[in-house]
Amino acid sequence: QSKDVFLERSGLLRLHDHYGSAGAISYPMIGWCLHMNEKMSIRKFRPQVDSQAALSVFEEAGWRQKDKNKDQMWRLYLKSSRTWVAAIDGRPESIAAGTPGTMRYLAQDLPFFAVVAVVTSRIARQQGLASKVSARILATAAADGADAAGLGIFDQGFYNRLGFGAGSYEHFVTLDPARLLVDKGHRLPQRIAVDDWKTVHSSRLSRMRQHGSCSLTPAVASHLEMVLFNNSFGLGYYEGKELTHHLWISSKGEDGPYRIRWMSYRNHSQLLELLSLIKGFADQIMTVKMIEPPGIQIQDLLERPFRQIRMSKENHHVYGIQALAYWQMRILNLEACVQRVKIHGDPVRFNLDLHDPIERYLDRSTKWNGIAGKYTVCFDQESRLEPGHKDGLPALETDVGAFTRLWLGVQPASSLAVTDNFSAPRELLNRLDRVLILPAPKPDWDF
Repeated sequence: QSKDVFLERSGLLRLHDHYGSAGAISYPMIGWCLHMNEKMSIRKFRPQVDSQAALSVFEEAGWRQKDKNKDQMWRLYLKSSRTWVAAIDGRPESIAAGTPGTMRYLAQDLPFFAVVAVVTSRIARQQGLASKVSARILATAAADGADAAGLGIFDQGFYNRLGFGAGSYEHFVTLDPARLLVDKGHRLPQRIAVDDWKTVHSSRLSRMRQHGSCSLTPAVASHLEMVLFNNSFGLGYYEGKELTHHLWISSKGEDGPYRIRWMSYRNHSQLLELLSLIKGFADQIMTVKMIEPPGIQIQDLLERPFRQIRMSKENHHVYGIQALAYWQMRILNLEACVQRVKIHGDPVRFNLDLHDPIERYLDRSTKWNGIAGKYTVCFDQESRLEPGHKDGLPALETDVGAFTRLWLGVQPASSLAVTDNFSAPRELLNRLDRVLILPAPKPDWDF
């Protein structure tokens, strides 16, 4: 059979016509040669036969530190989660695992799916397996009812090929806890251990949530995180038997830094108590690292922050705030997501020509094959989506990643027209800028 047909059927990434010149073997051709003698399959994870091979893949990727408790936790997570593998000669060489949950869009929750692990062995790199198995797990999640999906990224660009778009900036804060301007004071907290994982998970699900926030529903998600962080511990406050607000922290060294892995609270009074608790670490800890809490500008709560930054240059404990967009999202159910949009004023109607790059990694065996198509969109108090185009309407041509960024409020339409595959008449861009005014989305849960 021809090379092109084989590449399509084996799931290798086709790089258009970059197959190399005559007399040379290009990178895709090498992959084709390798797979001529090896059988590749995409299938569900089988705990009884795949677990040890999966741990080996995690070790090769640098994710696994040989620890009996952590290995047991990974086995449990892979077994209880939605996990797919790309196997060569029956052995898993690329793994994708994910967890269902919810995402807050404005004041409503929608079904969400978090891809928490995509990992490939040393021998299977650059073969397109990670893309193929990731596409399959997303197709399964969409068929099971998820409206949107998200993941953390190792770098920007790879997951764009699956239709993901970059999220908003998160602020990573490194501070001297003694410089926190918090006057509330705090009560004595109670210790929280890994064995309290069910209580911790319940507390996280009940936390204050804002636009874009995500929660992973199964309690094993919190249990896994608590086990994997080295030298970690929790402190928090109870009302009766209910954990109302808490911190989960990992530590390093005698004087820090402490890393706040997450903060969970139900109101701003509880947030201030947790910040006061952090300030109390200052007797011993010089540095605390954390992601800025959603809706709060942490610089407002720091004493002379610029002076601290200048004084800490070239120091072991460097203070400051850095911004980075390390997560991505994509829409899985276009109609459901459009219906979540609520705008005030005159409705905005336009034709949408939507491209979805995930199609190339899926075949007819999946119930869901992406959301590409031609649609008519109406953003209104009751937004709606209809199939096909309507005469006389302005047209927006884009891909699902860029449209997700617009829908979620990561960037306005006029900015996306500069940076993304996002083309529309200037008048339509301006109208979308005026009506789609959303808070910056913050997942507030690492995955």
